[in-house]
Amino acid sequence: MAKKKHVLPGFRTSVGWTVTWVSLLVLLPLAALVGKAASGGWEHFWETVTDPEVVATYRVSFGISFIAALINGVFGFLAAWIFARYDFPGRRLLEAATDLPFALPTAVAGIALTALYSPSQWLGQYLEPLGIKVAFAPLGVLIAMIFIGFPFVVRAVQPVIEDLSADVEEAAACLGANRWQTIRYVILPPLLPALFTGIIMSYGRAVGEYGSIVFISGNIPFQTEITPLMIFQKLEQYDYTGAAALGFTMLLASLVIVLIGNRLQTWGNRFRKLA
Repeated sequence: MAKKKHVLPGFRTSVGWTVTWVSLLVLLPLAALVGKAASGGWEHFWETVTDPEVVATYRVSFGISFIAALINGVFGFLAAWIFARYDFPGRRLLEAATDLPFALPTAVAGIALTALYSPSQWLGQYLEPLGIKVAFAPLGVLIAMIFIGFPFVVRAVQPVIEDLSADVEEAAACLGANRWQTIRYVILPPLLPALFTGIIMSYGRAVGEYGSIVFISGNIPFQTEITPLMIFQKLEQYDYTGAAALGFTMLLASLVIVLIGNRLQTWGNRFRKLA
């Protein structure tokens, strides 16, 4: 039986280059991070990651990120449905605007949001008298996380909606299903894996965000400080082992998020094959 020919080089060559490249770019830096975190000893590591101010940053980074991801799940699904199902003037421009957070430097996003929501600025001057404080408050952190995570949900869900034939919706209507029944039993089941994947990706992006949050948050201890900011502060204080300890904690959290996301993608692929 003749061997199947491939465009790329042989298995050993391809795998060798792949392992070398991944090791240099990913594995070795992560190993260095783990080694630096361990160099300070267990007592220093535990003291750093359980410091009350650091624990407060976990609540901001992980808690507010979770809320932002859920909000993005709702409105990202709606935007993806509009882009996939309707054709209207300005749709291409609106889609391009949705992708802006991918290309826009996060510091620029933070400055823009601060300029918009500060008490004396465009929207902030009208919200402040109503008792709604956005800039330099947890609400500002939430808005920044929604901003940078929104396109992940849209781009995860939109291709699946485009592959979902509109005929199934018409068939459900012909069989007497109302709109809610059509959404619940016909539309949502094939879209849920992609939607969950987009939410997880949005969550992971928000957890590690720094540039867009550091400006609008005000970096108020125990209120709006985020964990990446604490890492930066440790570096400024020349506490490299402490910064590495916090980095290792974020690494573990990111690894869990990535594994969940990959699992959801695998589930989605199997579901689409069965469908």
